[in-house]
Order: sequence, then structure tokens, then C-alpha cells
Amino acid sequence: MGSSPICMVWDMYFGYLKPGAELGRNSKLRDQAGELCSPTSNSNNPLNKSSPKTRKHNNSLYLIAEREPQRRKEKVYIGCGAGFGGDRPMAALKLLQRVPHLDYLVLECLAERTLADRYQQMLAGGVGYDPRIADWMVPLLPLAVEKGTRIITNMGARFPRFPSKEIDLRTLVIEVLKCFNVDPLGAQKEVLNIAETLGIGVTVAVALEVGQTKSGLMQRNERFNTTGGVSTYLGAAPIVQCLDKYEPDVIITSRVADAALFLAPMVYELGWNWNALEQLAQGSLAGHLLECGCQLTGGYYSHPGDKFRWMSFQQLLDLSLPYAEVGFDGKVYVAKVDCSGGRLDFSTCAEQLLYEVGDPGAYVTPDVVIDFTDVSFYSLSSDKVSCAGAKPSDQHVPDKLLQLVPMSTGWKSWGEISYGGFGCVQRAKAAEFLVRSWMEEVYPGVNDCIVSYIIGLDSLKITDVDKEASLETGIEDIRLRMDGLFMLKEHAEHFIKEFMALYTNGPAGGGGISTGHKKEIVLHKVMVERSDVFWRTAAARNKFAETQSLISNLRKDHLPLASLGSLPQQIIQNCGKGLSMEMPSPDINIGPAPSGRNISLYDVAHCRAGDKGNDLNFSVIPHFASDIERLKVIITTEWVKRTVSALLDASSFPEPEAILKRNNWVNENVKVEIYEAKGIHSLNVVVRNILDGGVNCSRRIDRHGKSISDLILRQLVQLPSDLSMPSG
Repeated sequence: MGSSPICMVWDMYFGYLKPGAELGRNSKLRDQAGELCSPTSNSNNPLNKSSPKTRKHNNSLYLIAEREPQRRKEKVYIGCGAGFGGDRPMAALKLLQRVPHLDYLVLECLAERTLADRYQQMLAGGVGYDPRIADWMVPLLPLAVEKGTRIITNMGARFPRFPSKEIDLRTLVIEVLKCFNVDPLGAQKEVLNIAETLGIGVTVAVALEVGQTKSGLMQRNERFNTTGGVSTYLGAAPIVQCLDKYEPDVIITSRVADAALFLAPMVYELGWNWNALEQLAQGSLAGHLLECGCQLTGGYYSHPGDKFRWMSFQQLLDLSLPYAEVGFDGKVYVAKVDCSGGRLDFSTCAEQLLYEVGDPGAYVTPDVVIDFTDVSFYSLSSDKVSCAGAKPSDQHVPDKLLQLVPMSTGWKSWGEISYGGFGCVQRAKAAEFLVRSWMEEVYPGVNDCIVSYIIGLDSLKITDVDKEASLETGIEDIRLRMDGLFMLKEHAEHFIKEFMALYTNGPAGGGGISTGHKKEIVLHKVMVERSDVFWRTAAARNKFAETQSLISNLRKDHLPLASLGSLPQQIIQNCGKGLSMEMPSPDINIGPAPSGRNISLYDVAHCRAGDKGNDLNFSVIPHFASDIERLKVIITTEWVKRTVSALLDASSFPEPEAILKRNNWVNENVKVEIYEAKGIHSLNVVVRNILDGGVNCSRRIDRHGKSISDLILRQLVQLPSDLSMPSG
């Protein structure tokens, strides 16, 4: 049952349209001087299959493929099958099985950390795309093809690398074609091979960035430098182009804004134009809510120590990934599988709305800048929520796009060792002192590159521990960890040698040493003109004459599918027993929090922390909406700085001089912004320059800063009296 890819077609688009304009029907691809800028005049060349339309905006030329919007559906159903690269393929399969009419399944698997990892693997000679793509496609493809559900994923991660020398336009096209014919995107080839093995005929499209000019749209004879490694957040347009031209079963992209992965099928199916900003805002809201998967439906929400967020183990086990129902008019509903576990309501939606958001009044995507401040949620059932209120901000559409440029940030090196029993904390303190002293003997001045903490005492920097008292009593099982970020590889390697020396030169009873080192890459963020960003689309299909009986037989023999075949009936039965729908204790009385005495923020609000580069954001969502006014009195810029300053301690036992230096650094470099999301009666707090360089190079054990939500909630506060409440 052999096959070979056919229908190999591709298009290249020079520049990136700023959406929101009416375009002339017969425009050609022209440069700013009005000359035709076409790779070749041959009308049979696939580059000439359609002529992009153009318009001028703010003296810049933006381009997009010609497209006449066509309303194909009144509603479209889009599911999230993955919220990050480490998500669960079996959860995606369950969603595909249990939602009767799912038009699209989006696998969002590319974050800044994973993008940096893919880039390093590519430089080392490995594949630049997600190595787990087979883990997803093997179980999902058979059922997706049978149901007619299209899969969209950003597992492509990278784009082909071209020669670093300067080349003219014609040479560039030849190089692109060579790259395309050999390996347009490794992920595409792998998915085609998987489909061949499964005996399924599929069309796999790709949408990916290919390079940029230095000065905007290419002039006719302009020469420019093409490089590998940079990655720009593309919008929905390349995916819409794939759907328009190829009607594929699978679309694989490079770096595309998360919300745009979901917005693209809405634009295509519902016939939205690029200037339908109200609909684009609502559609992007749906994408933003869905993009992190089960974080919307109770994952990363359950908190056994918090009476407001308690959830049974069975509820967590039966989490459902979310999906959205989006109408032509922009009405949005998010849902989970009927009678599934987890939780989908105002609280989970509110946490996800503000997750990894800066100013909620101007949330920037490539397709539309959205105002989230008036977004509200209304539960229609325990499995479905109405989402309304997203609108375009005053800016409407960003003038520039966010580009990530890989840059070396040095060498990370780390070591861990465990101590137990009497005086274990004191021994860890001694071990830290020795390693730092040994490093200073050989490389004076490197101590500033090292941070240390004690797992079991203060590794997350969220507890107020009397560390001097803990040296003597109370704690008998800890693990010292030291992390260094060095400019030179030899420093990182020497750190490991000195740490290993603790076995015979350190305090008694230390064991379980583990060490490691690696080169670290950070993604430097720059804003680039939209007209300087180039992308292409392509598609390939294998030659299988699939039949319904073939796929049916495949399903019977496919173990993951067969093992899950009876799951819906099991869920229905469990609903009757109250296993899946067990909710927090009904005796919880949600009313105004008490005033005039110390209480923890756990009793007032819930919170989720997110990260973007070196910046942190956390939401503060009161259990009782009216408490927001009193929280605004407590949560000030000074309060936030004071609360998070301990995150910057370089040691578990900082000297007074180090604390003073830390506080001065916080005052000069840490910036706090506090925003109100009035529609959900909540605060969004942004803290800049607090994450030790960000997820790609941070020396902390919690590189993302996720645990900071509990640092905030464990703070004791004294709320002022609620003057709006009647007395007596």
C-alpha cells in the first residue's frame, strides 16, 4: 500500500496585511513604486495562482492573499486538544469522541520555552518541530478523518533556514523551492508518513514564516539578508489561506499567536471579513480562553486547602478539555463535555481571562487589539458558559508584530544534595558556604551568578520561615539546590566539579547529589513592521483511496480508540452516582469578607499567576464581587513590591547588606501596574523584571513563577469596613 505525496503546491506572500480594509478586486502584487513584484512572469507558476491585494496604511504597504469571505456555517465548533507541549493526547481523543459535532481540534503546543528548545535542537542537528507529533497524530488522525474534524497545530515550530549570504529575489525563490521539495516542514512529512502507516488519505497543509527584509516590502532589485532562528507571531491569515486554497485535514504552522489558531477557522467558516473587528474581538476572546486547555475547565484550579476551590480526585480525573461554539454574529459559548468532571463557571473563566495578560484594556494579537475590561460570563449549565463583552480597543489593530530573536545568555549549571535529621538545615547552609567559597578561589566575582535555596524550607520563596530557628529544630528532610548562570562554559563546568566535592569535603550525611549544565537561549523580543514579515503556505496529499470500512476496521484494531470506546456510557453512569459532579461543600456561605481583623487573602479571593518573558502577572478575583473595592485599598504598588521582593534573594540566608542591595534593586528596576477588569470585578497585577530573566534562563526552581499565586494568597490583610453594606 505505497504512496507518494501529490498536489504539492505553495504560495509566498511578501508582507503581512494589517486587517480591516476594503481591498480592490483586481490588485496585483506591486512594490511601493508600483512595479510588479512577482518571482516570475510564468502564469503556470504556483506563485501566480492568486494575486494578493494591497492597500496603503500609514505610508506602509501591507499584503494579504485575495479572499472573498463566504459564510459556510452559522456556527462553528472548535475544541482545544492541547494547551501546551506536555499535554495529554488521550484527553484530546476523549474530547474528539465525546463531542458529537466538532469541526476543528486545535493543538496548541508551542510556548516561548518550547520554541527555544526546538531552536537548540535544530542547531544541534535535530528536528526543529515538536518530537511528540506522532504521539498526537497516531491516536487522533483516524477518528478526526472519519468525523471530518480538521486538526490545526503549531507543532511545526521552526521555518527552513536559508543561506546567510545576501541573495536576490530570484535566487531566494529557487532556494525556497529547493527547501520545499526536499523538506517543506519536517512535521508535514512525518504526518504524511503516519497517515500512510495508518492507511488514511490526508491533505496536510503548512503555514510558516520564511524570512524578512530590513526595509519593508521588497523593491524590485533589493538584496537582503535571510537568516534562520527568528520567529514572528503570525495572525490568523496564513491559516485562513490554507483553508481557502487546500481544504486540508491537518494544518501545521510555525509560530502563530495562540488565539489566532482558533480565530482562523472562525474567519473561514463564518465568512468574517478582516474589518469585522467586533466579531474578531469576540472570536479572539474564545481563542484566548481555550488556548490553555483544561485550565479553563478546572485544571490548575483545584486547591484542596482552599474551601472555595476544593475538588474531588474523581472530578480531576475526569477533566474535559474545552471547546467553543461561535456564531456568525460573534456570540461565544465555551463548554466542556456533558456530565464530565472538572469545573466550568465564572471563576474558572475569570482566571483564564486574565492569565498571561498585561493591560486587559489592550490585549494585543496580530489580528485585533482587544478590550477585555467589560467581558462577563454567565453560566447556562454546569457544562456551558456564555462569554460576552470583548470589543476592539481604541487602537483596533497593532501597527507592528512581535518577533522573537534567539540570543545566547550563557551557561546554566546546577547541583542538588540532600540532608536529613538533626541540624540538616545548618549542614545545608555550610554546604552552600563551601561551594561559593571554592568557586571564588578559582574564579573571583562569580558568586553573583549563583542563587541557592533549600527545598523543604524556602525553595519557592513564598513562606515566612524563621530560618534561624529552623537551623535547630523542626525540619529534618531538606535538599539544597544551587543554580548558576555563567557567561563562560568553563565556569559552569567548574561549578559542577566543586559541587561534587561536597561528597568528601562537605558536611556529614549529604547524599543524592545530582548536577547538570546546559547552554541557555533567551528569546529577545522586538517589534517589527507588519510589511517586513513574510510567510508561505503549502500542501501535500498522499494517494490513498480510503473507504469508510477501512477506517472502521482501523478503529477496531487501534488500541487507544478501542480502550476508550465505552467511555461515554461510563461517564453517564458515573453522573448518576455523583462521582463526576461532586462539588464543594454546599455549606460555604459566600458573602463579604470580614473587616477589622487579620485574614489571609485565601478567604477573600482566588488567583492565578502567568508569565511573559521576565514579567509576571497575577489576577485577584474576589469570591464576593463587592469586595473588589476593599481589595483595591489593600493591593497597591508598594504592597506588591514588598510582597514579591523575597523572590530576588540569592540565598536562603541573606545578610543585611544583601537585603539592602535587593531592596534598592527592586525600587529601581521592578515596575508594578495594576488594572481593573470591571466586567468580572477583578484586578490584574503586572510585575515587570521579577522572574530572574524569564523562563528560558531563570535560576529559580519555579522558572515560570506559577507558585507566586499562593505567595499572594497567603498574605495576611486587614480589610477596611465595607461602607456600602447596610449596618445592623
